[in-house]
Amino acid sequence: MKKTNKMTLTALIAAITTISSSMIYIPVGFAKIFPVQHFANVLSAVLLGPWYAVLQAFISSSLRNMLGTGSVFAFPGSMIGALLAAFLYQKTKKLSFAAFGEVVGTGMIGAIATYPIAVLFLGQEATLFGLVPAFAISSITGALMGYGLLKVLIRNHAIGGMIHENSANNRRF
Repeated sequence: MKKTNKMTLTALIAAITTISSSMIYIPVGFAKIFPVQHFANVLSAVLLGPWYAVLQAFISSSLRNMLGTGSVFAFPGSMIGALLAAFLYQKTKKLSFAAFGEVVGTGMIGAIATYPIAVLFLGQEATLFGLVPAFAISSITGALMGYGLLKVLIRNHAIGGMIHENSANNRRF
């Protein structure tokens, strides 16, 4: 896939994610659970590769924060999840590993990375125990949605050679 096509698809996924954030989210305490971001991360990881997946997560998080539909907690979680999902997919070429990478990257590592931000802004020491379950539930839901859509698209030959073109053979940024 050409660089222009990758940038266009990255922007399109980020735009859809940003627009849907005002419609589909679940408020849990001080965080907003947003499974569509995790869905987009899995799609970006598989279709675009690691750096474009991280870029998509950053753009979506930035726009959602500017529009007031997201929180500062979106940055570390979504970006780490997108990166891990893309790297695991790139190494294994298995959709299940992309979904697993999103869950571990966002649900566990991203939640732990968000802990210092939560302590800084909220001043609560017990926030880690609130972040991990919230991030895990959201990332599991979104990763399963992304995994399901990609399986259907592959089975119906709807995305052609995009998947394997971006996994291991095309590592250029």
